[in-house]
Amino acid sequence: MGAVVPWGAGRRGSVLAVEPVEINAGGYYLRALRNDARFDDRPRILEGFTDPEFVRWLPHIRVVDLAGAGDYIARREADWLADRRYSWAVADPVTGVMLGEVLLKEVDLDAGTAEAGVWAHPDARGKGVTTQALAAVLRFAFGGLGLKEITYQHSRGNEASGRVAAKLGFSTLRDHGLALPPDMVVLVARNAPGAPVVG
Repeated sequence: MGAVVPWGAGRRGSVLAVEPVEINAGGYYLRALRNDARFDDRPRILEGFTDPEFVRWLPHIRVVDLAGAGDYIARREADWLADRRYSWAVADPVTGVMLGEVLLKEVDLDAGTAEAGVWAHPDARGKGVTTQALAAVLRFAFGGLGLKEITYQHSRGNEASGRVAAKLGFSTLRDHGLALPPDMVVLVARNAPGAPVVG
């Protein structure tokens, strides 16, 4: 499934860093987003990000051509190196075709926290792809990285995203005085000591 490994002498002091890893998600496998001789994920990213349903719920993410999709992949690679965000293409186990993306962002390895996110290509929606992929990432995050708390946000009215969170046991985040956007639902999954790993 992958492991947490030391990443260079003196890098971030004694903090362990995460190298890009592949994860077996049962019916799918999770791998780095690619733009090379083996896999070119750019067309699938472009199709996903220009789909009206995607634009409706995630209008702040703009990719309008293959060059922009290539830039997106390059940013995800840089994020891994900086321990900011860990992103996986959800891939068909036979063809390797990208079906969507699952990610951990706002990663804080010291605090043990992150925020999860998912999206599915239009032809992969409604098949449980993102639920199964996110379940595998939660197991990796809690069991492999030792994270303690993962939040998940979705727009009110985005029922598909809400169903993913509900199936994986996310619960409403008590805001503790935080100013939460009124149009967003913020949920949390916690990994209590001795509790079974989510997913």
